[in-house]
Amino acid sequence: MDQTQADVMEMDGFMDHTAGLFHRLLRIKKEAEVLTFEQNLEELHLYEASQLLKLKEEQLFGEMTESEELEGRKEDIEKLAADRSKLEVVVHDTLVQNLSLSRGEVNAETLKSAMKVICQEEKLDQLWKQTRRTPPVWRPCSWKELHDSTLRSLVEGRMDMASSDDQVDQSSLQEDIHSMGRQLKEDLLWVVDGLKRCYPSEMDICNFFARTYHQTFSARVRKWSDLSLGDKDCTFLLRWVNEFYPEILQKPQLAREIDTEALGKLLPKERLEPLEEQYLTKRQSELMTYISQVLKEEELKWSNGEEPKREYGCYVSPLAYDIIQLINGMVTSAEKVVGDLHKAQSVTCQLTGFMQRFRSFQDDIIKQNKQNSKAFIKANLSCVRQFRDVLVDFSHLFPQEVQENCLCIVTDMKQSAHMYLLSPVHKTLKPQYRKLGTDWLNKSAFDNLLVSIETEIQDLEAVTESCRQELICQFHQEVAVEYVKRLLKGGVKLRDKDQQHQAYTIMKDNAESLHNLFMEMGSKEVWLKEILMKMAEVLKLQDLPAIQMQVVSLGSAFPDLREKHVSALLKLKTNLSSSDRRRVKETLKDTLREITVADAFPFFSKVQVR
Repeated sequence: MDQTQADVMEMDGFMDHTAGLFHRLLRIKKEAEVLTFEQNLEELHLYEASQLLKLKEEQLFGEMTESEELEGRKEDIEKLAADRSKLEVVVHDTLVQNLSLSRGEVNAETLKSAMKVICQEEKLDQLWKQTRRTPPVWRPCSWKELHDSTLRSLVEGRMDMASSDDQVDQSSLQEDIHSMGRQLKEDLLWVVDGLKRCYPSEMDICNFFARTYHQTFSARVRKWSDLSLGDKDCTFLLRWVNEFYPEILQKPQLAREIDTEALGKLLPKERLEPLEEQYLTKRQSELMTYISQVLKEEELKWSNGEEPKREYGCYVSPLAYDIIQLINGMVTSAEKVVGDLHKAQSVTCQLTGFMQRFRSFQDDIIKQNKQNSKAFIKANLSCVRQFRDVLVDFSHLFPQEVQENCLCIVTDMKQSAHMYLLSPVHKTLKPQYRKLGTDWLNKSAFDNLLVSIETEIQDLEAVTESCRQELICQFHQEVAVEYVKRLLKGGVKLRDKDQQHQAYTIMKDNAESLHNLFMEMGSKEVWLKEILMKMAEVLKLQDLPAIQMQVVSLGSAFPDLREKHVSALLKLKTNLSSSDRRRVKETLKDTLREITVADAFPFFSKVQVR
């Protein structure tokens, strides 16, 4: 390359650099120029355009107070009014265009600029209200109200045009409400996730949008609620009011930005109550129809001579399990549908009537005493236990009165079932009981009783473990009651200290043996041993104060102990004078007058003494 070519290339580079620098200088100069109102409007610099109009308004109206002065600037005022109208149109169009599009098509900068204009105009309106000067004809301009009404119209339009997702088997109501609900959810998420950044915080736009959508949605739901709705549409409407719509508002993104409590429900109380009554009445009917059918099936099996099925060797019935599952499901779903547990409990308001029919069925089984009756009673015990457990542990599923009434019924059913199963056992043991009354100091008589108990207990098998344990506990109590009753009949008299000590030893051994036998069989009634041991101590003691203390101890632990029981026990000790017996009974009376033991086990009230 020669020198001439090099010089040319160097010159070309210089010219290119100079041209670039020139264009940059022109751009900087242009940017430094103050744009006119029209230029700002054309470039959608709306806030900058409004600033120019604000300045012009201050120039025209800042000092003028007389109408004559304003008349002299009529042309300037008309020009300002025309420019304001142009700006208002562009601001309105900006709102419509940006709030009608999807989130990806929003011109954030232009929308922000429009919002700044609206906020500024709102402040100027307030300032003019506070001055005594004559305001321009466009004050107040109420552009904030224009924004709000525009947004409401857009929201109503979006809700009206909400598209369905073409789900099959949807009624018109379901399709309409579902599509509006989905649109509301999508739009509110769009507002809190992005659109709110285009608004100044003082506009609280998230709550404004939420109120607007809520009012629009509520108005449509009210129209539907005025119609006579079928059960499915009624349920669907209630679920949207009390379940689906609140779930939308509880989404973390929305809950952080929206005051959901201030929105309230979609329907007022007077509109909700008839719908709730329709729904709950239907559910009550469905529940009673189903559980009545379940009971009829059990009655048919029994009348046909069938036996309940066995599981792990125990008689069982599906009646309670099936009904409990249905009750739990119905009340749980009803709570969501009506939004109130107390109202949902009314689904089970007719349960007392069913339990009474169940008890009547059991009474018939016992009364007729068919070949399969014992098996059905054993299966029923399991049902009764399950019903009792759900009434106690899941009491929220029932109105309080229903729960209390049903508990009384199942308690009565358990007692009658126990009596039915234990009566034949006691009948067999009766000869052994008689010997306790006449020869209870004979150890062999009591040992024979234990052997007979162990034999007869086999007839109480084929019952579920928890029910068998309750049955054994009941049996344990009844045997202990029979033992004490025979003891207090006074068939044997203890004339001196030696005989009384011997009686104490035998009774103590009996208490231990009876306790051990029933504990092995599964009884939990450990307190029965304490009764027999305390009574044995009374027989052993010789000093009156010691006897008084022991009787007081017995009465304190078991407040249903009465004077007649103490009198019968003390009469066994023939060396105790009638005056001493009277003093002991007086001491007991004083003790019982002072104590109140709410959770004491009843025992002596079952021991009949003449």
